[in-house]
Amino acid sequence: MKVGAVLVLLAAVLVGTVAGSPRLGWYLIAWALFAAALWLARGLPERRMRVLVVGGGIVLAATGLSAPPSSSSDFYRYVWDGRVQAAGISPYDHPPADPVLAPLRDAWLFPSVCEARYPLPGGGCTRINRPTVPTIYPPVAQGYFLLLHALSPDGVRHKALQVGGLLMAVAVLLVLAGRDLRAAACWAWCPAVPIEAVNNAHVDMLAVLLVVLALSTTRARGALLGAAVAAKLLPVTVFPGALAGGRRVLAVLVPAAVAVGLTYLPYLLVSGGSIAGYLPGYIQEERYDAAGGGGRYLLLRLVLPDGWAPFAAIGLLALAALFIVRYGDADRPWDGALLVTGSFFLLFTPGYSWYALLVVALAAMSCRWEWLGLALAGAVAYVAPAGATVSYTLAALAILTARRTRDLEAAR
Repeated sequence: MKVGAVLVLLAAVLVGTVAGSPRLGWYLIAWALFAAALWLARGLPERRMRVLVVGGGIVLAATGLSAPPSSSSDFYRYVWDGRVQAAGISPYDHPPADPVLAPLRDAWLFPSVCEARYPLPGGGCTRINRPTVPTIYPPVAQGYFLLLHALSPDGVRHKALQVGGLLMAVAVLLVLAGRDLRAAACWAWCPAVPIEAVNNAHVDMLAVLLVVLALSTTRARGALLGAAVAAKLLPVTVFPGALAGGRRVLAVLVPAAVAVGLTYLPYLLVSGGSIAGYLPGYIQEERYDAAGGGGRYLLLRLVLPDGWAPFAAIGLLALAALFIVRYGDADRPWDGALLVTGSFFLLFTPGYSWYALLVVALAAMSCRWEWLGLALAGAVAYVAPAGATVSYTLAALAILTARRTRDLEAAR
């Protein structure tokens, strides 16, 4: 079967995937077609690949626009945070349920019919998840929400966020295609991009764009990485790769710290409370502080007592980061960034598939397809939590097998 035909089938499956509530079967079919496209594309001439990667990638990403967000309600919070800021109020000061913000409520975010909605303490309901706690999103993300609010016409609802996700996904695609066309297919055809970056419009896409731009340059790398962390905290795992070989440490860390500080400063001056928002509560809610339950530390808990898992995860991640800083290739910072970021996923086993957009981008930069399994594992963990341990185990085995195969080929 031709690659083009597989991509057409993939586009149709992606439209079906986002058309309703998340279903594991649709996800698995999409990923199987993605793997088939990567396999069949081997040896295609460059001109053909350019059309399939760039043109096909844009079309696949656009399938995310075919339906409202299908498997996440986070975008409601994005819209709300933008509206609150436009009213001159810090989103870190008041939760959506606070009566102080009642004048900002509308029938879309706070419907009169409360079926399958989040209840408010004083009565009524909202589509915004965790309505009794302030926002968790860092300041660069907040700036993005405010910008979209300012640019969006009345009644646009989720479409502005989805279009923003599409534009950023295409920007990353173009940067990756300019570096290595064949490796860019790992991003262009990956189902996680249209589903999570575009359809669900996750702000993680903004952080991924900033990371890709940071690792593609040297002059503004520190500032861009700082901005990425201030968009979504996960990109902190990219820093060891940027510091690989112990070179340019101050040139990266100082601008990064300045960028983070400057973006937080306006909220610190305006906010009457903590600018950490719901972050401490989220860590507890997701059971990152303890492994007695939930889906965290799944692989470590196969071989260690539950109580040891959080400490082992932190220690092993720190060792991986130190190893990359000391021995990593400074000319290929994306390799070290992928190792540390991928290790984070294997050790902490997060249950949200959109987090892995960063892994997909780094895998495309490093030409390491085997790490893509972490994005699939995250999707399985989110859609069918009972399969999370198996999916993360298979992802780890794929990474180890590919590494062993490369070592054997290098030894010949």
